[in-house]
Amino acid sequence: MTLTEMRYLVALARERHFGRAAEACHVSQPTLSVAIKKVEGQIGAALFERTASDVRITALGERIVNQARSVLEEAVKLEEIAGATGDPMSGQLRVGIIYTIAPYLLPQLIPALNREAPKMPLFLKEDFTANLIPALKAGELDVIVIALPFAEPGLVAQPVYDEPFRVVVPASHPWVGREAIPADELDGQNLLLLGQGNCFRDQVLESCPRLTGQDALEHSLEGSSLETIRYMVASGAGVAVMPSTAADPLVVREPMVSVLPFAGRSPTRTVGLVWRVTYPRPQAIDVLRTAVLSCQLPGATARH
Repeated sequence: MTLTEMRYLVALARERHFGRAAEACHVSQPTLSVAIKKVEGQIGAALFERTASDVRITALGERIVNQARSVLEEAVKLEEIAGATGDPMSGQLRVGIIYTIAPYLLPQLIPALNREAPKMPLFLKEDFTANLIPALKAGELDVIVIALPFAEPGLVAQPVYDEPFRVVVPASHPWVGREAIPADELDGQNLLLLGQGNCFRDQVLESCPRLTGQDALEHSLEGSSLETIRYMVASGAGVAVMPSTAADPLVVREPMVSVLPFAGRSPTRTVGLVWRVTYPRPQAIDVLRTAVLSCQLPGATARH
């Protein structure tokens, strides 16, 4: 079995869809399908169950895919040992970034990094943390920008900045004009949340313990992105909790909402960089961190 075939197996196990797996591997769907069938023919058993609407991995397939992941991770280490020469500031840097950070960091990060390292263009991938971690371990990405804490063997996590959360309400809401909002007052409001699988949704619920019960979320609504939620708030659909980098610019940009701080100690999230221990260009990570800190994001406090 070749490394390429192993990558196809791992991608199909992750995506559970031939089209998406082929897209992730940058090949055509027939190419991936033929390769998977070839591997199954060599093994003499099916690794995936195909139906009209789903692809499911078999018990044997699970064992083989787990081993393939381990082999691919070791292959990445070999490549990085061999590639630890040359100018670390020259060549593409492949960066993964979660959805709730990318729109607010990238407009400032791109020019800042271009000033710091003009010969280091970025390849960017937006996704959920749960998808970025496997891509990082497989060598598809060099570094990811996610919310911490995070800890896993073989990976390094470094905090970069903290950002407080804000309460965002319609301009006609009774809370407008108040100095601050206690977290427990969100209970019973029409709270607008990101969908399942988004780590910021979990952070909001953790910061407001009374919202974790099913009854407390009875009036909650879901949006697909923070920008969608912002528009829903402006329309009067409810209130939302947003990170300062997304919320603070609305004070001057969006007259149909009001941005309020939390009372007392504000809930916050820590944003950091995660990369492989064996990554051969640590200088590139340092430059990326410096560029992020130079962005002076609204409400964010640098971690030193």
